[in-house]
Amino acid sequence: MTPSMRIKWCILRTSIEERLVYRADFAFATLVRFLPIVTQVFLWGAIYKATGPRDAKVINGYTFGDMVAYSLLVMVGRAFSSMPGLTTGIARDIREGAIKKFLIQPIDMLDYLFWHRVAHKLVYYIVAFLPFGLVFWLCRDYFTGWPDIWIVIGSFVALVLAFLVGFLIESLMGLCAFWFLEVSSLVFIYMLLSYFLSGHMLPLDWLPAPYGDIIRWLPFKYLAFVPAAIWLQKYSHQELFLELIQGFAWVLVLLALNRIALARGLRRYSAFGG
Repeated sequence: MTPSMRIKWCILRTSIEERLVYRADFAFATLVRFLPIVTQVFLWGAIYKATGPRDAKVINGYTFGDMVAYSLLVMVGRAFSSMPGLTTGIARDIREGAIKKFLIQPIDMLDYLFWHRVAHKLVYYIVAFLPFGLVFWLCRDYFTGWPDIWIVIGSFVALVLAFLVGFLIESLMGLCAFWFLEVSSLVFIYMLLSYFLSGHMLPLDWLPAPYGDIIRWLPFKYLAFVPAAIWLQKYSHQELFLELIQGFAWVLVLLALNRIALARGLRRYSAFGG
């Protein structure tokens, strides 16, 4: 194992151990996140029932069962793409001077933060596996069955993209603290826009042209909409391939922006704090 790989493994192992220290609190917080899905099921049930028989109505190509399945799949996508505390943590380290440890130790800051988040997601899904399985089993009738192998593989790749895009967007906002020490307003605006632009609130293929076309060119759709739409077979195999290629292109763009922001930020950084 190379020295670089040993460092990555050490970061991952230490971060997992750190997450498991407060496992009871972590498990409780994980379970609480499942409560909003109950509200969404009742909400969509009321919407579909308002103008006729609920199960017979189709809105923009989605039946009630499709919307329940979409809401569940969006929850999975958001569980991969959400990075609670990442942006504010980076800003706090810059403001308080804790970022100095990355300047004097052979550890890349973005590399460390990445493996730290990988550890967080591993522990999260170990804890959440049974609740997720129970929820999907209870709602199994809303799914039309298993898609083909290419859709399954594409869905898995899309979840990886959700993690990468979510991490890179939030780390980039955190690096803005080199220029603006307080980024809480930026985080609030991002969370507000992301809820809509990612497809968390509504499927993005409901949006009319040209606004929907513009939004679907942005990277936010990979946070929730794309993983859900792939599993629901809203893409042909060719469209699926093109969506994933576009997603990896956005990952490269965001990674480059992170590297540029970090390099330029460190040039103007002054070490304050203990």
